[in-house]
Amino acid sequence: MKPVYRNILSVVAGLLGGGILNMALVEVGGMVVPAPAGADVTSMESLKASMHLFTPINFLFPFLAHALGTLVGAILAALIAADHKMLFALSIGVFFLVGGILNILMLPSPLWFTLFDLVVAYIPMGYLGGLICRKSKTGNREP
Repeated sequence: MKPVYRNILSVVAGLLGGGILNMALVEVGGMVVPAPAGADVTSMESLKASMHLFTPINFLFPFLAHALGTLVGAILAALIAADHKMLFALSIGVFFLVGGILNILMLPSPLWFTLFDLVVAYIPMGYLGGLICRKSKTGNREP
């Protein structure tokens, strides 16, 4: 496969894989840590109105979803990329960061969570994914 196609595939696979894990963790999180009493999470508008009822534990799975989704997406992108593995891993971090910013604009969260999520869950996880896969298939390290 031509390197350019492989690199495009790496981004698509990273976004898909990371996005699927993100959604799965958000769904599981609602079962493991139920919404607070009186919170209606059935629609975006009712969730916005209920955000004041959420405690820090309710933000655990959203954070894990963002961080682990980004990490797995970055690892997939770096594993599949033909070259510049760190660049492709970080690009997944940037894509997910943009998604995180859009999510915060649509669904305001407490300032502590917003800052923690934006600073820790995206670019650092993309970088970590790149580090994990830094070694190429031939065993040579990339510069």
